[in-house]
Amino acid sequence: MEPISTALAGISLVKASVDFIKQNISTAKDIGEIAGQIDALFTGQKQVQDASNRKSGVGLADQFGVQSVAQEMIDAKLAAEKMQEVAQMVNMRFGPDTWSSILAERNRRIQEAKEAQAKARAAARKAHDEFVQNMKMGAAIVGVIGAAILLFIFLMVSVAKALVA
Repeated sequence: MEPISTALAGISLVKASVDFIKQNISTAKDIGEIAGQIDALFTGQKQVQDASNRKSGVGLADQFGVQSVAQEMIDAKLAAEKMQEVAQMVNMRFGPDTWSSILAERNRRIQEAKEAQAKARAAARKAHDEFVQNMKMGAAIVGVIGAAILLFIFLMVSVAKALVA
């Protein structure tokens, strides 16, 4: 997906999530009833941020054009406003520290996921290094055995020539 359509999808997702939360916050018995829309809100905000950060496949005119820059800035501001609006609604409905607790838990889980990915990459790198080391050792062993066989054959041929002569 190109950055502009990603940003449009992101801001649309943010707006739709906020609208849903506005309509259902007063009847929600617990935060779990709107959790899916809060997740969608975070996803939409991330898409808006990613769209403004990802410009590698776009032409120079598109990257620095006034319309593109203005749209990115407006979308980012709208997403931030909608996030603040939801934060206020959630805190008013479920208590003053609810939103900050949600953000803290989300950040903790993101950090855990990053650490798990880093551990998985390190384990994969270690397994690859061990594989390469084992292949080198195997090649060395095969080389030594091959040299021993060739030496043995050469010795046998030499002995056979000496006995024949």
